[in-house]
Amino acid sequence: MSNGPAGQVARSSTVRPKYETSGASRPAPLRTFLHTADGVRIDALYEPGAVVYESQSPPSGHPVFVVAHGFTGDVERPHVRRVATAFARYGAVLTFSFRGHGASGGRSTVGDREVLDLAAAVAWAREQGHARVVTVGFSMGGSVVLRHAALHARQSDAVVSVSAPARWYYRGTAPMRRLHWLVTRPEGRLVGRYGLRTRIHHRGWDPVPLSPVEAVPRIAPTPLLIVHGDRDGYFPVDHPRMLADAAGGHGELWLEPGMGHAEHAATDALLARIGDWAVGAAG
Repeated sequence: MSNGPAGQVARSSTVRPKYETSGASRPAPLRTFLHTADGVRIDALYEPGAVVYESQSPPSGHPVFVVAHGFTGDVERPHVRRVATAFARYGAVLTFSFRGHGASGGRSTVGDREVLDLAAAVAWAREQGHARVVTVGFSMGGSVVLRHAALHARQSDAVVSVSAPARWYYRGTAPMRRLHWLVTRPEGRLVGRYGLRTRIHHRGWDPVPLSPVEAVPRIAPTPLLIVHGDRDGYFPVDHPRMLADAAGGHGELWLEPGMGHAEHAATDALLARIGDWAVGAAG
C-alpha cells in the first residue's frame, strides 16, 4: 500500500438511489461509479441539497460537502445518510463508499490509498459546478481528509476532521486493539468481510503513509477544523491536541464535552455548527 497521484474521474450510467423521495420539481440526485487514479471503482452519490434547489441559484454559489465516512461505513449506512441530511441544509452533499466498503471495488487499506478515493470524489464534485468544496471526514475518513488536503493542495476550500487519530498504529484503547486484530489477522479480515461488509487488504503498508499529525502543517492556508469528543473510546484527547499543536495556530479545535466517537456520536446540533463553520470558512 502506498500513496499515488490524484484520482481521476470516470462515470458509469447514473441511477436513482433507492431511498430517494424527492418531488418532481427537485433536481434528482446523481448516483454513479468513479474511477480512482489506481483504477478502483468508487460508488458515489451527489445530492443538490435543500439550500441549492430552494434558492434556484447556480451550484457555483453554494458549497458542496464531500463526506468521508469512517471504517466499516458506506454510502447506504443510516449514520452516513443522517450526516448527509444535516449538511444538505448548507449546500450540496457528495457521499461515497471508500474502496472495500459497500458497492465500491477494491479492498480497504485503512486510510492509505483512500486518499485517491477522496480525490476522485472531490474532482466529481467540482464537475457539478461548485466553486467551493468542503471535505468532512469521520474517524478513518478524518485522517483521509487531512492527508488529502496535505497531498493535494487547493483541492479543498475548507477541511473538517472529526474523531481522527493523530498517529498510526495506536493500540492504547480496547476498541483500537480489536480493530488491529480485525485488520491484521486472517480471521479478523473474514469477520470484516462477512460480518461488517468491509473487504480489507491483506498486505500491510509499504511504505508507511504520511501520518495525520505530519500532514496537518502542510494544510495551511486552507481553513481547518478539528472536532473531537472528550469521551471518545477509540482515540483519547491527546490525539486532537497533537493535531491542533501541529497546525501551529492555523487550525481550530473543538473539544466536545460528552461526545463519543465519529458519526454515531455527532449530534444534529454539532453537525449544524460544523455546517455554519464550513460555509463561513470556505468563503
